[in-house]
Amino acid sequence: MSGSPQLSVVVPVHNEEDNVAPLVGEILAALRGRVDFEIVYVDDASRDATLARLRELQAATPELRVVRHLANAGQSTAVRNGVKAARAPWIATLDGDGQNDPADIPNLLAKRDASAPGVKLFAGWRVNRQDSGSKRWASKFANAIRSRMLRDATPDTGCGIKLFAREAFLDLPYFDHMHRYLPALMQRAGWQTVSVPVNHRHRTAGVSKYNNLGRALVGIKDLFGVSWLIQRSRRTGTEELPR
Repeated sequence: MSGSPQLSVVVPVHNEEDNVAPLVGEILAALRGRVDFEIVYVDDASRDATLARLRELQAATPELRVVRHLANAGQSTAVRNGVKAARAPWIATLDGDGQNDPADIPNLLAKRDASAPGVKLFAGWRVNRQDSGSKRWASKFANAIRSRMLRDATPDTGCGIKLFAREAFLDLPYFDHMHRYLPALMQRAGWQTVSVPVNHRHRTAGVSKYNNLGRALVGIKDLFGVSWLIQRSRRTGTEELPR
């Protein structure tokens, strides 16, 4: 596609060969005719046919760009590399498993247009989460601890669908799993965030890349790290003096 898009949809994927084509089709249906956009898929060194499916789709999808990791690096790195490659000032992210609904993106854009300029992140909030009972319980427990420690006033930070300003995102401190703490990190940087109810769907193909125990162990260390970052943060306005 030519020109500069207004929106970049960034989708990290790892071994999601059966979810690629349906999700790309849904993104096109949700956004074509509404906004100038591009789709940036980041293949995190998949071992299945994910990359081949993406290359096939590119032939018929001018909006689609593909970035490939040379080694598996995880979701946060994939999101960040997708944002760095993106050409639009605003980014929408989606999980590559199809559980996020691209039809929610126009609503996020409408919320942005109706909000103050200081709001730089619109985070999806899965009010009717379609996951196993154990995963929902673990998420509820983790959200409660995170909210108490970070005071980010965000009911659901793990939702993959988000809309944020590219420049604000790239100014945040980078670390693995940072995508789970974007509201707190944005607020630390002096920006406002808003949670927006979104649809959530069952996974219909592929398998989850996370388990509750592994996520909890990593999350504990991350929580203390983000809490330290917030406590050590200092902000001030600046002005350039005339000659």
